[in-house]
Amino acid sequence: MPQPGRQQSTNNESVKTLPDPAPSIPYWSAKRHLTCGNPTPPPPWFKKQEPWRGAAPGRLKTAAAALVMCLNIDVDPPDVVKTNPCAVLECWVDPHTMPSHKALEAIGSNLQHQFEGLSLKIQYKPILDPSIEDLKRFCTQLRRQAGNDPVLFYYNGHGVPKPTASGELWCFNRNYTQYIPVSLQELQTWLGAPGVFIWDCSAAGHLLQNFKVFAERKDRENAGQVNAGLPDGRQLFMNSLQLAACGANETLPTCPELPADVFTSCLTSPIDIALRYFTMCHTLPYNVTTSMVVQLPGDLKDRRTPLGELNWIFTAITDTIAWTTFSREMFTKLYRSDLLIASLFRNFLLAERIMKNYNCTPHTWPPLPSTNTHPLWSTWDLAVDTCLRQLPQLLEGIIPTPSPVSNIGTSPGRIGKTVSQDPNAGNTKTGDKPYVYQSSRFFTDQLTAFEVWISRGGSALTKRGPLSLPNPEQRSSSPGSDSVDPNAGPAANTPPPVEPNPRSEYDGVPSHLVPRKPPDQLPIVLQVLLSQPHRLRALILLSQFVDLGPWAVHLVLTIGIFPYISKLLQAAGQDLRPVLIFIWARILAVDPSVQSDLLNTGGYKYFSNVLAIKNDDLLPNSSEHKAMCAFILSAISRDFPHGQGACWTEGVFDNCYDRLEESDFLLRQWTALCIAQMWDGNDEIKVYGVENGTQDRLIAMLSDDSAEVRSAALYALGTFMGASGSADPNKQGGGGSGTMYQLEERVHFRMEVAVATGATLAIKDDASPMCRKELLVVVSALVKEWRGYFVVCAWLYWEEDRKWRMNGGGPGLLGGGGVYSHSGRDHNDDDVTSQAVAEWLDVFGDDELLREENRVLLSSFFTIFVVLLDLSVDPYNEVATNAQTIVDYIMALLLESPFTRLPSTTIGSPPSTNDDPRGSPQLTAKNRNSFQMPPSYNYPSSPGRERPGLTRSDTMTSAISGVTNTLRRTSSFANALKSLAGVAFPSASSDDGRSSPSVPHPSTSKREKGEKEVDISRPPSPNLNVAKYASPYSRPSTPPNTSSYPAYYNNVSPPPPNQSPVNFMACDVMEALMEEDMERLRARRRAGANPGRRGRQAAGHGYGMPSPSNSTFSTDSNGSVVLGLGTGAGIRDTLPLKSSYFDWCLEYFKEPQMRQAEPDEPGSVQYNYQLWRQQRNEQVLSDTQTQIPFAEVSRWDRPVASLQVAGHPLTMAFHSYDQQLVVANEHDMITVWDWSQRKRLNYFCNGNPRGTSITGLEIINQESGGIVLVGSSDGIVRLYRNYDPTLEQELQMVSAFRALNEVIPIRQGTGMVIDWRQAAGTLLVGGDSRVIKVWDAQTETQGLDLDTNSDSPVTSICSDHNSNQTFIATFADGVVKIFDRRLEEEDAIVRTYSEHTSCVQNARWHPRYGAKFLSASVDGEVKLWDLRGPDQSAETWFRNDKYGLAGFDVHPTTCIFANARFGPYAIRSGSRRQRAGRGYTMRWGFDPYEQGYTVLDCGDVPVSPFDNALAMDQIEVAYSTLLRRGVKTQDASQTRHLALDSLEHPRIVSHLHSEKVLPILRSLHKVYGPISVIHFDAHLDTWPAYPGQSFTNQSRVTHGTFFYLAQEEGLLSNNSIHGGIRCKMSDISDLENDAAVGFQIVTTDDIDDLGIPEVIKRIRNRIGDSPVYLSIDIDVIGMVAFLAVFPISALTLQADPGLAPATGTPEPGGWTTRELKRIIRGLAGLNLVGADIVEVAPAYDHADITGIAAADLVHDILSLLTARSAKEPKHQANKQIGRPNEEL
Repeated sequence: MPQPGRQQSTNNESVKTLPDPAPSIPYWSAKRHLTCGNPTPPPPWFKKQEPWRGAAPGRLKTAAAALVMCLNIDVDPPDVVKTNPCAVLECWVDPHTMPSHKALEAIGSNLQHQFEGLSLKIQYKPILDPSIEDLKRFCTQLRRQAGNDPVLFYYNGHGVPKPTASGELWCFNRNYTQYIPVSLQELQTWLGAPGVFIWDCSAAGHLLQNFKVFAERKDRENAGQVNAGLPDGRQLFMNSLQLAACGANETLPTCPELPADVFTSCLTSPIDIALRYFTMCHTLPYNVTTSMVVQLPGDLKDRRTPLGELNWIFTAITDTIAWTTFSREMFTKLYRSDLLIASLFRNFLLAERIMKNYNCTPHTWPPLPSTNTHPLWSTWDLAVDTCLRQLPQLLEGIIPTPSPVSNIGTSPGRIGKTVSQDPNAGNTKTGDKPYVYQSSRFFTDQLTAFEVWISRGGSALTKRGPLSLPNPEQRSSSPGSDSVDPNAGPAANTPPPVEPNPRSEYDGVPSHLVPRKPPDQLPIVLQVLLSQPHRLRALILLSQFVDLGPWAVHLVLTIGIFPYISKLLQAAGQDLRPVLIFIWARILAVDPSVQSDLLNTGGYKYFSNVLAIKNDDLLPNSSEHKAMCAFILSAISRDFPHGQGACWTEGVFDNCYDRLEESDFLLRQWTALCIAQMWDGNDEIKVYGVENGTQDRLIAMLSDDSAEVRSAALYALGTFMGASGSADPNKQGGGGSGTMYQLEERVHFRMEVAVATGATLAIKDDASPMCRKELLVVVSALVKEWRGYFVVCAWLYWEEDRKWRMNGGGPGLLGGGGVYSHSGRDHNDDDVTSQAVAEWLDVFGDDELLREENRVLLSSFFTIFVVLLDLSVDPYNEVATNAQTIVDYIMALLLESPFTRLPSTTIGSPPSTNDDPRGSPQLTAKNRNSFQMPPSYNYPSSPGRERPGLTRSDTMTSAISGVTNTLRRTSSFANALKSLAGVAFPSASSDDGRSSPSVPHPSTSKREKGEKEVDISRPPSPNLNVAKYASPYSRPSTPPNTSSYPAYYNNVSPPPPNQSPVNFMACDVMEALMEEDMERLRARRRAGANPGRRGRQAAGHGYGMPSPSNSTFSTDSNGSVVLGLGTGAGIRDTLPLKSSYFDWCLEYFKEPQMRQAEPDEPGSVQYNYQLWRQQRNEQVLSDTQTQIPFAEVSRWDRPVASLQVAGHPLTMAFHSYDQQLVVANEHDMITVWDWSQRKRLNYFCNGNPRGTSITGLEIINQESGGIVLVGSSDGIVRLYRNYDPTLEQELQMVSAFRALNEVIPIRQGTGMVIDWRQAAGTLLVGGDSRVIKVWDAQTETQGLDLDTNSDSPVTSICSDHNSNQTFIATFADGVVKIFDRRLEEEDAIVRTYSEHTSCVQNARWHPRYGAKFLSASVDGEVKLWDLRGPDQSAETWFRNDKYGLAGFDVHPTTCIFANARFGPYAIRSGSRRQRAGRGYTMRWGFDPYEQGYTVLDCGDVPVSPFDNALAMDQIEVAYSTLLRRGVKTQDASQTRHLALDSLEHPRIVSHLHSEKVLPILRSLHKVYGPISVIHFDAHLDTWPAYPGQSFTNQSRVTHGTFFYLAQEEGLLSNNSIHGGIRCKMSDISDLENDAAVGFQIVTTDDIDDLGIPEVIKRIRNRIGDSPVYLSIDIDVIGMVAFLAVFPISALTLQADPGLAPATGTPEPGGWTTRELKRIIRGLAGLNLVGADIVEVAPAYDHADITGIAAADLVHDILSLLTARSAKEPKHQANKQIGRPNEEL
């Protein structure tokens, strides 16, 4: 249980009250821990969105218009019968009030003015009563004028016959004596495509349908060009738009109250016709007449007037109707591509509403859903009614002034023509105050409705359905929407299946939830932006909406926010700044293409000015908004040279530089990222940055407390060094830091190396894999430009590694011992590297400064190369994969370099390996696979490689005297060669070199019920496992830009492998490779001499130069290859690596910031779960407080569970609140148990390298669930989440890092010892090291590096519960030290206690007294110390305890401590009365200690508790050593005749865990050959390896399989026997297998059925004269019961007292101790060569019952070994005391 918040002391201590602990912070739970800087894929419901601008071929932009009117006034067409009265108005002109030719001109003029009211940018050409020749001429001229843009063709056929069914319209001949048909095919030929066609005539549907038929035919004729568009760039005919007034069989309405061209009137003058229609269909308000409606004052363009406001409302309503009815694609195409098209289709909705009431249905192409019954039309009628009610007051007092021409833009006969708002147009009555028009509440109410939607659940998620966000390909389910295809099959209309949401892991959004359907008011909100009074409120609501996510941003862009929001950047109001910045940040995060718009309009200056503000009071929440501005400016600069230049001109670079040290981490992060994007590929800005020391400032930021800021600084350094910051995956980058023409060549060189070295030294030990990943991007850029130096470093490392192995470096870096041989090669020259470096330095003559400079430069490259090797085996897979890509690139270059042609080269030859599977697993190579693959083979990255053979702090400073001193021999550089694709290293072994198990066959894999089947051969993957290995030999999937590759790329090939050696030395190769790098630098700098070549080039590789891997720069000025090298000519260009960090960072502006996350949203599943956990945890703490007073006086020996775990548990951890137990075994496997249900919840691999094991285990963040923190003996810490499958989450790795890098390999060391403190978020690590490191979980950085001042390993660490600043560290030499983290590192040790005489097993603070702590050593002593007292312990328990101690811990809340004892000590304790002179028994008749034999207690064999294989070897070595000792005995023939060497050997009685019998049988087999076994046990112990748990050779050895394995190894003869068997089995096959192993069975019940004499007879007959080994499992003796109870605040495991309760696997119904003793006595005279008694577990004992029984059985075994004859001598004793003789 966790420590309570308040503690009280007793005795003489004063009462202390501690403050309640603050809620613990969940560590390693941020977004970066779940993504590692990788952008998360969008949720499944957010598919690829349609372009909001409209995309070709769907986008239309009308260029010209032809207005064709065939009226033939006063002459009715023959097929039209007009009613009387009839509609007569054409364009609001009565043609019968003036001569026909005048009327025609007036109508044409009015029509032109009406269209100009829709869009003034288009030239309209009225074509009045044309002949066919005129029509053709005007149409062809119109197409020439428009080019490839769409044209508008308006056709009014009211004066000609109806169109024919075959698609012909009518015009006239020149004399107007005939109607001439015009085929639509001809019209399409004249006008071309695309176009917008308006058909205003009866039977217009014929034209629409036939146009479509002819268009499809024409497009089919160009079938080969359909997808790509026509050759001249024109679009398809089917992309044309059509609006038809009626159907094919319909006639236009002739109602006299409507115009004759009602369709055209609706399209071009909607307000006029809408008001007239309102007066026809509604009862007018009181005192309002129809004639007054016609006089409604105002200007359509002035929203402050009644008429203008109605036009504004009409636009908002029709937009909203279209938005809520049409598909997103259709809405964008029709309403957001062209102003004229948007106006026509907006007004078409009104035409549909009016004309359908007259049995006339307008049609369109493409077809649109019906909208005439949309509920918003009622809102329109209400707005009109509200306006008309003010009409009497508006007209009162105004004296109408006739005006032949209106000056408000209306045409004669239209509403508004009779009244002008110009004060000079009329006279008002004197003395009357004019009436002020009351604006409509329409927009205010709509904003309120929008606000209600947002604030009352609109942001909440819902299930798919009518109220959810529709899919982009689906239409919205609004009234009149055709959302279901009636012709589709059942599957087409079923909802899509629920896809998993990859973002659920960190945003908490379940996969089945999607956003709600957006509010209908969204288009209206955008219209409100035009109004000054409502603008700020609308912007705030809009910002809240776009905060919902990218889908909301895309919606507002689709609706048309962009032009509105762009114009607002020109507003001077400071009150709009925060909300505009917020909205623009969201827009750029979703659609970065608007960067060009911001540049063209100058909008970027708005944000640069805000970033430059010095006074933070002028901007609320200044830091966050400036960070948004920095992001906006970085997005403008990203991959956009013009944007970079514009931002630089505005001083953005300087402003960002000045804010790199701001207190707000978000501002620091984004100013660094803005700098990164500004100088990405831009030489001028890089030069400017270097002049200001920007790179040094960024390197200083690598010690920032924020991992995001450190990564941002690395990202900026990466783009500075040539990595690409572009979003285009094809732009890989390159070119280093650019030209740097202002620097000298050597200074430029040193600067690049210094940047990479500084970043490497600062980040190589960073705990954040995200930072380490970004570091690799920086290093990869350096490797690309200076690969020659890295090839040299790789060669130096290889040769030093070879030399170390040749000099007998133990097992070697590859586990091959000290022998290293290759056929035909002489390796007597061990100083090849030293000689090469010395000769290379001699090139610089006597210039010591130059020599030192080059020495330091090579040292820097070597340091970086060593870190690369280290990172190539990083515990985080993505980091290791990226590093392996770089290392393999270098290795590929090394294998093709002239180094391979040196006479003494060893490159290309396989290194020697150690094939002994038992040989030093810690030093065994990782990969021994045979890589005989073609160069095109893409070898995948291995999940866990061994660590390279250098410490992380090693450098090349000792290169001259030899690199050997820098090497730490823990693994091999050759592993990099062996894991490289294309390197043929044959090997006989295929061992993977790890302790991780291989995958069992599915048929043998046994899982718990309900447990998911997972791959347990490797550690769990992170949430986003995006690691991608890039082989240097495989070709890129996309052909590279051929223009960027040199001409000789296909001609230059690497040297053939068998080419004869040439006459040059290693120093020549070094010099040539380095000179090649310098030539590459000079080529870069030559580009600086031509200013036109500076900056980003189109090729994307920097300066327009080819890929460096093709050795473009290895040519001199004459174009010849330097030394003929051409390094890397055949190597794939995989560097530099490409970072995705910027895309990950910008996701911050895609995620909701104004509302709580889903787990924090009240009512959500996650919120309710956490609330329940909090309440449950508080109850647990409360219950613990009530139990504390009783805990110290209660029994702690009642068991609650017995769990059978795989392998041997090494360490375990209990969850404080959940009933969960995490156990780690010696096979690198971690098991999670629900101990209350005795159910295994999870089982997974930790991924340790071979020879290491799990030595530390903690569960952190227990209040919120838990993360398993695992520490390994190699210094690696790994963290896992979602280990409880009951929560339906997948097990994942959270993070992994090297917490302890100065690990000293010790055979029986402590590995890594960890101590976690949740309240402080600190992790202390120590162990087999001379330092203790303090890690800060919040910042993921190392805080302190405390020297232990001890040569002994740290055995335990424990932090003070109260202050968290002091901690205890115990050591293997018995020393206990107190550290204070508040002091300087050299003064951190404040107390040292040396009273313990043996290894201190553990130390814990006293749960009640803060200044006291307890420690326990392995010799059994437990001591209490007082920090305020002397250096002597205050109290000692168990002094001189001969039992020893295996474990020790203190309960955190009550004064209870527990320790563990060993079985051998219990047996020794039970035998205290057995000694010479006190060992005589009546039944044996002699004292075994006085039979002339020497009986010795040989003590305990020291075995490793962490490695089962090692422990088995240790037991076998110890037993064999004792077995080979010479003996002196009275009877020399006791075992001599049985031994293979005919010598007498000791006979040994041992106690151990049962599977450890296997190494004993191996030892006996070496001496005696096959052994017979008498096995007294409740269990068979001959089972095959457990299915599903036998992954390695070590894991096959369990306490139930060792006899089976012994038979496999040939250790047993075929005449063994069991006694006392009574266990449960699978089926009869277990017995069949037992017989196959060579055993016969005597069951427990046989003793009752046959009797003891018959049992003894069967045993003796079975064994005969063969050498026999006696093995007694204590559970053969019976027990009473096994209880499960819950004690007070404790979990204990124990059996109920019985005959022999202290065993791990009790079985009821066994033999009695008396029966077993009688049977043993009956075995006298057999050839017994050894014996054991196993499975005594004193922790389960009661009153030492089992220990005493086992000791007595050992006495019988000793008597059996020392008996003189085959008959039991008991009859002699019976005669002596007068008892009758008993027969055996």
